[in-house]
This record gives sequence, C-alpha cells and structure tokens, in this order.
Amino acid sequence: MKIIDIVPKDDYLLYIITDEGKAGLFDVKPYLDSEVFAPLKDRAEFERVYNGQYFVEWGCGADLSADTIQMRWQPESIN
Repeated sequence: MKIIDIVPKDDYLLYIITDEGKAGLFDVKPYLDSEVFAPLKDRAEFERVYNGQYFVEWGCGADLSADTIQMRWQPESIN
C-alpha cells in the first residue's frame, strides 16, 4: 500500500488515501501515551504530518508504517 494523501482530522485521526483506491481513518490516540508520540498531543505538531508514501512521519521522530496503518484503520472505498 502506497499512501498518496494524508489529512489530519479532529480527535487525532488521520484521513488516508492510498494508490489502491482506498481511503480511511487511522486513530493515532492509542499511541499518544508512548514517549515518541507524546509530542503529538500538541495539535500543531500533530498537523505537521509528513507523507513518506510507505509511512507517515512527524518531526518529533514518531512514525507509522503503511503496514501498521493498513492493519488498524477503518477503510472505505473511494472508487
């Protein structure tokens, strides 16, 4: 799965669109208590998400692989 777009949403959700014609929401909240993801509690930091195509990443060093996202997101078809 290759990520083509990421949109930060309210309540620490990421709306993700893939090259496979799928989209869905990924909930980052369960990760916020870990040390590396804690800076994302600052909404401005959370919104500075970077699309690495096969991962999402933030400047604080937190990242999520496309595999992790695919296993734990709420997908929907956009076709």
